[in-house]
Amino acid sequence: MKGTLTEKIISRALLSGDPVTDTSLRVRVHQTLTQDSTGTVVYLQMEAMGIDRVKTEKSVAYIDHNTLQTGPENAEDHRFIQSAAARYGITFSKAGNGICHQLHLENFAVPGKILMGSDSHTPTCGGLGMLAVGAGGLDVAEAMAFGAIDLTVPRVIGIRLTGSRKPWVAAKDVILAVLKELTVSGGIGSVLEYSGAGVATLSVTERAAIANMGAEAGATSSVFPSDDNTRLYLKAQQREQDYLALAAEPDACYDRELTIDLDTLEPMIAHPHSPDRVTTVTAAGPLPVQQILIGSCTNASYHDLMKTAAILKDRQVHPGVNLAISPGSASILEMMSRNGALADMIRAGARILECACGPCIGMGQSPAGGSVSLRTFNRNFKGRSGTSDAAVYLCSPETAAVSALTGKLTDPAVFLENLVVPDDTDKYVISRHLFAIPAAPSSTPPALVKGSNIREVPLNAPPENQWRGEVVMKAGDHVTTDDIMPSDASLLPFRSNIPHLSAYCFEALDKDFVRRCRETANGLIVAGRNYGQGSSREHAALVPLYLGVKAVMAQSFARIHRSNLINSGILPLTFLHPEDMASLALSTKVHFLNVREALETGTPIQAQADGREAPILLRFDGSEQEVAWLLAGGKLNWIKENMKGEVS
Repeated sequence: MKGTLTEKIISRALLSGDPVTDTSLRVRVHQTLTQDSTGTVVYLQMEAMGIDRVKTEKSVAYIDHNTLQTGPENAEDHRFIQSAAARYGITFSKAGNGICHQLHLENFAVPGKILMGSDSHTPTCGGLGMLAVGAGGLDVAEAMAFGAIDLTVPRVIGIRLTGSRKPWVAAKDVILAVLKELTVSGGIGSVLEYSGAGVATLSVTERAAIANMGAEAGATSSVFPSDDNTRLYLKAQQREQDYLALAAEPDACYDRELTIDLDTLEPMIAHPHSPDRVTTVTAAGPLPVQQILIGSCTNASYHDLMKTAAILKDRQVHPGVNLAISPGSASILEMMSRNGALADMIRAGARILECACGPCIGMGQSPAGGSVSLRTFNRNFKGRSGTSDAAVYLCSPETAAVSALTGKLTDPAVFLENLVVPDDTDKYVISRHLFAIPAAPSSTPPALVKGSNIREVPLNAPPENQWRGEVVMKAGDHVTTDDIMPSDASLLPFRSNIPHLSAYCFEALDKDFVRRCRETANGLIVAGRNYGQGSSREHAALVPLYLGVKAVMAQSFARIHRSNLINSGILPLTFLHPEDMASLALSTKVHFLNVREALETGTPIQAQADGREAPILLRFDGSEQEVAWLLAGGKLNWIKENMKGEVS
């Protein structure tokens, strides 16, 4: 990655190692973010570490996922997170303030710095020139505890944008075109780095929308150069002092290069049930639509919603369509209420939702069974909307708003000739009254406040060299973390209660999974390619750990979930010979012969399956540090044993 923007940012934060020759580095983490869906576990892990105060420049705890108060659980989680923020020196963002990624872009993102967040869409801030990485909660807790973390050197995929977009072609169409090319696994282990003349035609919030959905390709992060557009955005947010010009060298060396010609791009749409099933809107046809949702961390910026309001102004939403809009932040909502755009939306027949993740995470607005829902969100996995047989499509705000008027999927270019949106981004309303800034350190730090729903995080034990397990799950390719640990409105309030969640693990794929685990010692999961894609939720590892799962044998893993398995002490193993997967059926008993020995020496693990003569050879591909975590029974065990003196 010599000469790339990615290398430059990593080099600025480097504590040990060489980005060119080493596979693992120690880098400074300048900022972190958590949200309430993952945050409770993060702060329970920080408590277990014995941390006194964070060592980052800025850490922020956002409340944006669990905002439905149908019982005491969410409010108790919020109270716990706020008490943890006060105790550890973390800025707290109250419910209603907005979505973490939009808020962080507006208020805290700084070009050239490293951000880690316990949410897979943390790379949103790459639109402003940060190296922003989504991670599991324990990795973020470690970053806050030490101000640093071990980083596997990524490959860098250079994406060159040429030309300029035609009217009605949105930033969302750019990233959908990238996903069509890369697929949901093409970015694993990589940073997507954007360059080319087309970059200058994109605003910071448009770049952020593109960077946000790099996560759907499995990418570690996405990053844009920091240029004059960046400076203007920071100036509009009254943060021009944070500006730093940064770009790749003209002769930068990439592991792979991809060109997107903006001149030829058309409005795009992702079909159910994957963000990479992309065609043009025209090719998808005039599909009747019943629900349209505009918002989420991908497309709830001020500019996105002003375009939406301009389309809806003096028009009416089709009588057969339910249109709902969720602004990305309280500042955006206030601006639209002042300039009349909010009234235009309401008069057209739109419902205005809270400034929160809401339906994107499955908290409300589930569509009717068998219906079609157009969403400007980033994921359309089966059942994620809360309705298993709904057909969820992903598109731009322009396509969504025009389709809301016609009642069917409509290419915006054939509906209106032009769209004029006032260029008033130098007049952002700065609204920070929903942030709670931590007090100075005290000799008697505030106590953590835990409700009855908050339970301790389960810990694993170090693996034995030889042990027997049994296959409790066999799955195919692209199993998502939604599949492993569902996250609908009924379960999201219990993210701090692993025992409660354990009853629902894999319920959509195999209703007998939990029973099988409870009847079996040392459960084994067998899966195909890209196991664990999607959300960063640690619960997809912690819940199987609680149920006794000891190893996952797959053809390949999604990056964050693989890390979460290691952090939990669950072995993520790949087949040396992929055809061996066929010999492992449900209830097959497997004898592991040399686990610790193989991990220590980097040799294949031998596993003998009942009814099969030849051993199955499995491998763990990871760093020496990851091996150490596994041998300790998980990362938290290792930190408590080896880094007591560094946590303060």
